[in-house]
Amino acid sequence: MGRTDKITRPMGGVTPVRREMHVAGRIEDYALIGDMQTAALVCRDGTVDWLCLPRFDSPAVFAGLLGTEENGFWRMGPAHGPEGAPVPADRRRYRGDSLVLESEWDTPRGTVRVIDFMPPREDATPQLIRIVEGVSGRVPMRSALRMRFSYGWVVPWVHKVDERTVAVAGPDAVWLDTEAETYGKDLTTYADFTVGPGERIAFTISWQPSHSRPPHVPEPEAALEATEDFWREWVDHCTYHGPYRDAVVRSLITLKALTYAPTGGIVAAPTTSLPEDIGGSRNWDYRFTWLRDAAITLSSLLRTGYREEARAWREWLLRAVAGDPENLQIMYGIAGERELGENELTWLTGYENSRPVRVGNGAAGQLQLDVYGEVTEALHLAHNTGLARNDYASLLQLKLIQWVEKHWDEPDEGIWEVRGPRRHFVHSKVMTWVAVDRTIKLIESGDVDGPLDRWKQLRETIHREVCEKGYDKERNTFTQSYGSKELDASLLLIPQMGFLPPDDKRVIGTIEAIQRELGTEDGFILRYPTSGEDAGVDGLEGDEGAFLACSFWLADDLAMIGRVEEARILFEKLLSLRNDLGLLAEEWDSRLQRQVGNFPQAFSHVPLIDTALRLTASGAYGG
Repeated sequence: MGRTDKITRPMGGVTPVRREMHVAGRIEDYALIGDMQTAALVCRDGTVDWLCLPRFDSPAVFAGLLGTEENGFWRMGPAHGPEGAPVPADRRRYRGDSLVLESEWDTPRGTVRVIDFMPPREDATPQLIRIVEGVSGRVPMRSALRMRFSYGWVVPWVHKVDERTVAVAGPDAVWLDTEAETYGKDLTTYADFTVGPGERIAFTISWQPSHSRPPHVPEPEAALEATEDFWREWVDHCTYHGPYRDAVVRSLITLKALTYAPTGGIVAAPTTSLPEDIGGSRNWDYRFTWLRDAAITLSSLLRTGYREEARAWREWLLRAVAGDPENLQIMYGIAGERELGENELTWLTGYENSRPVRVGNGAAGQLQLDVYGEVTEALHLAHNTGLARNDYASLLQLKLIQWVEKHWDEPDEGIWEVRGPRRHFVHSKVMTWVAVDRTIKLIESGDVDGPLDRWKQLRETIHREVCEKGYDKERNTFTQSYGSKELDASLLLIPQMGFLPPDDKRVIGTIEAIQRELGTEDGFILRYPTSGEDAGVDGLEGDEGAFLACSFWLADDLAMIGRVEEARILFEKLLSLRNDLGLLAEEWDSRLQRQVGNFPQAFSHVPLIDTALRLTASGAYGG
């Protein structure tokens, strides 16, 4: 796992400035915009509180989400005086099936609209564009731009170059282009202006290495049209046309936005350290590519018609693993980097005082046997859906199974990346069975050669051991690990992976036990107990919310065992937890009635898609 180092700001740091009176919103108050290389979060009040440049995993230039407004933000909205607090937009929406955000305010002087987007890049210059459009009346507006590089640590040198404003700090430069008149005050760049009906004023920030020539002057209107065209054309490839299409398409767009286009790597989320327990320490950096998350994301994309993303991810996988499959990591950087050392940023107060704020992720060094199953399942699905054959991918699969053959019976940290002792997690063993099973199917298809009889025997050995050591006969349920009395929601994947048929009494017993013992008052599912006889399995203090992926898995299982109406009701209840733009974080805090964890979370949107497909196929849907 590696140790966690604390990075402490030197004396001085960010100079205290006049506060704009904006505080970070609830997690569900944010909208996602992005260019498939990085992403920004825009609050309901028109404030960009999070943006890393130029990549998902780069240091943030706006880090107010994890600190205060002194750590960087960009607010755009109706003016309310020099000390006035910003107000939430009265309406917001994405423009059709796109990642172009529209926010509208009704004010005493009229109505105004702000259009926010990030054009998919054709070169190395990331841009965030904000177009202010008058709808009715004449509305006074204010832009307040406070850039703070290195996660809110460094105040840049802001100056004019040929009528353009540029902020420079070390290797980074961010250029501001606008027709509005700007001025500096309290280490912040302001613009005060008024818009009338049909008037449009654009603001663009563009990142460039500080040693490079200035980026081209942007063309916001042309970029807006191109961005809408991109998303419209991409969504046209979706093959799902069922009753949950709006939810599925929004989830697909979100997954596409979490893909790092240059390499095909997929981040788990575009944020770090949004807490699983408000005020607690369960705060992690998700801006990396977990093999598990990426594999299941690709499975959903393949099932809905997106083969190009599968091909790109397969190529990313082959580059990341390279010639060293025996040292497979459970996660990598978005370009395949292996070193993901974990540090704490002590100068940031954390989201709602949830500390520490972490960058990097020490879980990269863990042993998680289940990833071999998820990767092999993704390769198997790609093969079955007609993705062009890649001989090295097939060779890699064989190499991975050779490793599994030697190590499947070892304890590991499991799917939930526990920081306590290694255990013989049942889900991990099931997924090693999946890895062997899918490889046997590949050999039987005639595409590769391998020791078929030996691996069939291995498959049977793993299956027999799991059923003997991971099953509690008295309670008729599989357990979290060998010898444990605790349950684990990952056991819901047993029928979905084909380890046992849905009508097996052990499967039904496990589903009902998880509902009973891991269910919350509102019917959602916890990953595992964080208190009780086996408390401390994850080695962490505090509790967490209901894990949304697990709740979707339960809906899937209920449909598989014939309780389709119950599955539909749970699924639609889960859909109601999405924010007004259709986005989900990692978890739901039933006590606080709010989303928690990194946002938006691929691991929540993937099972949403999968459950929608299953319910549609079953004909179980309302209205």
